[in-house]
Amino acid sequence: MAAAPSYLASSPLSRLAGPRRGAAAAAARAPAAAPQQLRLGCYRRRAQRVVAMAGSGKFFVGGNWKCNGTKDSISKLVSELNAATLESDVDVVVAPPFIYIDQVKNSLTNRIEVSAQNVWIGKGGAYTGEISAEQLVDIGCQWVILGHSERRNILGEDDEFIGKKAAYALSQNVKVIACIGELLEEREAGKTFDVCFKQLKAYADSISNWTDVVIAYEPVWAIGTGKVATPEQAQEVHVAVRDWFKTNVSPDVASSIRIIYGGSVNAGNCAELAKKEDIDGFLVGGASLKGPDFATIVNSVTSKKVPA
Repeated sequence: MAAAPSYLASSPLSRLAGPRRGAAAAAARAPAAAPQQLRLGCYRRRAQRVVAMAGSGKFFVGGNWKCNGTKDSISKLVSELNAATLESDVDVVVAPPFIYIDQVKNSLTNRIEVSAQNVWIGKGGAYTGEISAEQLVDIGCQWVILGHSERRNILGEDDEFIGKKAAYALSQNVKVIACIGELLEEREAGKTFDVCFKQLKAYADSISNWTDVVIAYEPVWAIGTGKVATPEQAQEVHVAVRDWFKTNVSPDVASSIRIIYGGSVNAGNCAELAKKEDIDGFLVGGASLKGPDFATIVNSVTSKKVPA
């Protein structure tokens, strides 16, 4: 198992409030006439809780609706999402099929951003069936999912092609959810890290600025199968991915990039997964089609909260 990077020692988890108990006790012993110490004790009682995770920025949850939905079912789902109470310290994105993006944009709360599920490798033109990044920007679509295993393994998109698509989308100010992940036979052969690192290198060969990129680790054997990586299995890969960025891109990118998990995430298992420090959120498939379940997954961020 990959060792946790040294820079994680500076994460919020290493700054838990153990020493504060002594400070609070000292305040309690102070004379009642010391107003400054009384205010300190009052502040402790109101202390905030913050999200402790390895990546910087907010916890991230994306919903990939894939090739599902009708106008009526999507209208119902949007209504459920609009009515949901969502934790404020989470970036939330949903990815409808192309033909419903405009419907969703026009009816969904601004609290949730909208993603496409694919984009063309360059500027639009004579490319039947494709959608360009410029067209996504034109309809107000902020994100795109790229490198999903279904496009790799069913539609034959290779690593280099996916990396170039990501770079072009970023050049047009479309943010990227960049997917990686191994097949079952690759995991059983002990090649999980080799496969993921090869896919990461293809992104890195084309991307120079990682500010608008979220990495989604999705073990292919867990997507839509009901099987889910254990929290320990997911954490192991996430730590290794962060180490790869530290060695092959930069320590700054390694400490800031968000690495999220996908693969049969649901309302029942999200809280345990979210507790792992290097799991910075989720990319959700089937469960994202159920508004209440998706809200539960978004709100699993509370599992990561520690005293400020």
